[in-house]
Amino acid sequence: MRIGLVGVGRIGAFHARTLASLDAVDELVVTDADQTAARTLGTELGIPVAEGTEALLGAGIDGLVIAAATPAHASLLAAGVAAGVPTFCEKPLAATLPETLAVAALVEDSGVPVQIGFQRRFDAGYLRVRQAVRGGVLGFVHTIRANTHDQAPPHPAYIPTSGGIFRDCSVHDFDIIRFVTGREVSTVYATGANKGADFFTAAGDVDTGAAVLTLDDGTIVLVSATRYNGGGHDVRLEVLGEKGALGVGLDHSLALDSAEADVDFPAGPRHWSFMDRFQPAYRAELAAFVDVARGERPSPCTVRDALEAFRVAEACELSRAAHRPVALADIKGA
Repeated sequence: MRIGLVGVGRIGAFHARTLASLDAVDELVVTDADQTAARTLGTELGIPVAEGTEALLGAGIDGLVIAAATPAHASLLAAGVAAGVPTFCEKPLAATLPETLAVAALVEDSGVPVQIGFQRRFDAGYLRVRQAVRGGVLGFVHTIRANTHDQAPPHPAYIPTSGGIFRDCSVHDFDIIRFVTGREVSTVYATGANKGADFFTAAGDVDTGAAVLTLDDGTIVLVSATRYNGGGHDVRLEVLGEKGALGVGLDHSLALDSAEADVDFPAGPRHWSFMDRFQPAYRAELAAFVDVARGERPSPCTVRDALEAFRVAEACELSRAAHRPVALADIKGA
């Protein structure tokens, strides 16, 4: 398999190293708008560099991985689909809901396999909880708690194009909630605040957000996100049911100290970034994409999945701004 990758920033370089290590990938070709960065990574990994997306798509690749900045996702996806190349794209599909709807329609009409990068679907803990929920082990589920707490904020330049905390961070929770439960979100009520750097406010964003979601079967979901979790990177999911409760992220890496006496949990070490926390999931995700590109399996995370998670994030941003509940029926869908 010959795989092409667009974008060699933080996540793109991470994906490049992962792809280069997969036995099924015979050759990796990269490109980036910053050709100097692309050549630096090419030299490090001993791989060829294409001079732009057009050259990459013309290089006989069997699959395309998009890890460029969010504003480029829609056009790159369209280019990959037009070339008939199976494509993996980091979330989100696009920066806005209208663009997301248009790209989703384009992909679905094309029939070209496309996988979207929601790596938590490949994490062992989330897969176990999904199996328990779908198998009825917990009885009926009444409450879910989901959080994405970054240890420290990203670079200030990232925030204005991030889409906001719900579209950038909590969208992972929105996707995994759908994946684990098999249910859809009916209504949301969201809020947010800033106690950190001024650049969040300047971008119209918040550094901490929370939302109450009601699923279509009445399950209540409590979601929280922050850019300031000094104890470490903390991503968890807790599912509370009639017959039991199960959690993801409750191991010795937990970024939370106990106030109880004589408790030595968690013992550490802690995670400090999402790439550290989800390294095995990212590897499994890209290995799955190689199978998709070879025609051996359907996409495990479709453009429709990405659209539905984005619609929930869109509803949360509207709710935060308007200080009112928002029904998902009021957010345009396909």
